[in-house]
Amino acid sequence: MNFHKIKMAIYALFLTNYFGFKLKKTSDSAEKKRLRLEYSQTLLGKLKISVEIKNEERLYKDGQFLVISNHRGIIDPLILEIALKESSIFGLWISKKELYNSPFFGLFVRNAGSILLDREKSQMGGFFSDIKKGVKEGASIFVFPEGTRNKSDKSLIEFKDGARVMALKNRLPILPVYISTHTDKALGTALDDKKAEQIITIEIGELIDYRDRTNLEEAYKRQFSI
Repeated sequence: MNFHKIKMAIYALFLTNYFGFKLKKTSDSAEKKRLRLEYSQTLLGKLKISVEIKNEERLYKDGQFLVISNHRGIIDPLILEIALKESSIFGLWISKKELYNSPFFGLFVRNAGSILLDREKSQMGGFFSDIKKGVKEGASIFVFPEGTRNKSDKSLIEFKDGARVMALKNRLPILPVYISTHTDKALGTALDDKKAEQIITIEIGELIDYRDRTNLEEAYKRQFSI
């Protein structure tokens, strides 16, 4: 590990927990959105990573949605926060148990606005109840339907069934977005070369009705020509 990587790891740990404490002090969704955006812009700025949005005109300024995205790197949530900065859309992230308990991300994830997905539980009723409560309070839901980071050579791995169920149970229109840049590789470049300036591209898709019975993975692939 080079000196730049060590320095960035220390900085990222400080920044993540600093914003985790700030997020803990507020229950206001607009303030949480502002803090999440500030965190995202600060960290990506330090990494010299900027975000380009394609089809930005398809973004809604407000409303409630199930926002779905592919997932190739740990900075993907930051990319999405920046993509939605001009809208008032605030989403609760579906987060795995590992992130809740992480010494690095735990404080931030627990306080930033998220719903715990514990796959070890035999019953998922509490999980779906938490989603319903969040939607009733005005939040959107943000989810990576692949269920985990895609570490394969494929552009996309198989979608889990949960995303479609979330949309249907809560009558949420589905807003698909596609991060076309390989974000894990981009992060690696940023950590290897502190002078490297990079642009990550995110594409906005067309809204999918929650009642549409088309296979969600196939509809997603078709929209983004994957």
